[in-house]
Amino acid sequence: MSTQKKLMTNWRWWLCSLLFVATTVNYLDRQVLSLTYEDFIKPEFHWTDNDYGTITGMFSILYAIACLFAGKFVDWMGTKKGYLIAIGVWSAGACLHAACGWATAHIVDGLGSVAALRAVEAGSNIALAVSTTSVWLFLLCRGILALGEAGNFPAAIKVTAEYFPKKDRAFATSIFNAGASVGALAAPLCIPPLAVRFGWEMAFIIIGGLGFIWMFFWAFMYDKPEESKHVNAAELEYIHQDDEAEAAEKAAARSEKAIPFLKCFKYRQTWSFITGKFFTDGVWWFFLFWAPSYFSNQFDAPATSHLGQWLIFTLYLIVTVISIFGGYLPKVFVEKKGMNPYQGRMLAMLIFAFFPIAALFAQPLGMGSGNPWWPAILIGLAGAGHQAWSANLFSTIGDMFPKSTIATITGIGAMAGGVGSMIIQKVAGKLFTYAENAGSAFTFLGFEGKPAGYFIMFCFCGIAYLLAWTLMKSLVPKYSPIKEG
Repeated sequence: MSTQKKLMTNWRWWLCSLLFVATTVNYLDRQVLSLTYEDFIKPEFHWTDNDYGTITGMFSILYAIACLFAGKFVDWMGTKKGYLIAIGVWSAGACLHAACGWATAHIVDGLGSVAALRAVEAGSNIALAVSTTSVWLFLLCRGILALGEAGNFPAAIKVTAEYFPKKDRAFATSIFNAGASVGALAAPLCIPPLAVRFGWEMAFIIIGGLGFIWMFFWAFMYDKPEESKHVNAAELEYIHQDDEAEAAEKAAARSEKAIPFLKCFKYRQTWSFITGKFFTDGVWWFFLFWAPSYFSNQFDAPATSHLGQWLIFTLYLIVTVISIFGGYLPKVFVEKKGMNPYQGRMLAMLIFAFFPIAALFAQPLGMGSGNPWWPAILIGLAGAGHQAWSANLFSTIGDMFPKSTIATITGIGAMAGGVGSMIIQKVAGKLFTYAENAGSAFTFLGFEGKPAGYFIMFCFCGIAYLLAWTLMKSLVPKYSPIKEG
């Protein structure tokens, strides 16, 4: 065996590194809009926060819908073609954002050039036409982006199943999934400087173009293990060490009766998962899309400034570091305290549900002291709580449902999360626009105008997880797995 290990190739880890890069690019492409919105997009196209809320809300729901079909698409096309198409579509969608200014200028009568577009007087009828037209164009681009990005995780997980034995899959998945954290940390440090130096359009093109470079490497590096010239016999044997056991599992799964789609909704366990996703997914998306605008509006720290960039970086650094421990807490409860997995997971989720309460203090401490680092740290803690909560929430499906139905319940939950996210984004956009226009006439717990609007949203984000946990616990008080057949 030692000789075999010495002679074994390690091509699977090179492919894992490609998955990591793809996931990083995936996250970067998603963040370009939020990091260019306040300083570039909003003034150029005469948008309101309501317009931005419409666009981010639609992205959330379209992404959720696309996720329902992405896995089946990758299975149908095969890993190599499926992944190429997914990243090709989302990279094209990312780059197309750059053409929205040009397209708007040529669609709106009386313009005809980007220079004329940028000279439009705010509040005029032409400005309204520019705003309306550009919102529809950005919605189209975000839809294409969402359609492609939905394929990343199904394709990456499929690659790990093809190239890694069971004992290595969790580690391989954690490596490529870390790309999301790296993308979150890199985005504020690279996207705003690109927009300042080359224009917001080039920020979309440069970041979006990274996906096309990735496609070149994928096309030449990936083949099925059996067909790859980079995988020798020793590595192939290592990869397929679980084949017999997995074949037996698949045979057992085929004999296991799947729960019909509509019948899933008769179970409290399904509604418990729906509740958890509906009330909390939107909180993460809210922080993701609105944090750069918040720091710019409330603390004069735009994403183009060093302060704004480091505030966002710090926020996601806290999320990344703390959320790593989210999966360990239930294990402690199960192994040390003797709880069943569901009981241990729900207790862990209750603990993590208190983390977002930190968001309640972000506005009072930040605005009271004039120090934006308080909100950055507190929102970071709330975001870390979400990531830990989310990891455990997904695991409750396996606790309750047969394997044959897990994918179905996951899809239902993703859809519920998308609907909840769309509602929160749209409500936030309308609220911020109304509060800004109302000024001192709009108050909430000592805050006036737009700061009051932000505080309202932070209050909801702070209590959403405890509300969701309470409803989930009332629906499924104790461990009660579903048995069909």
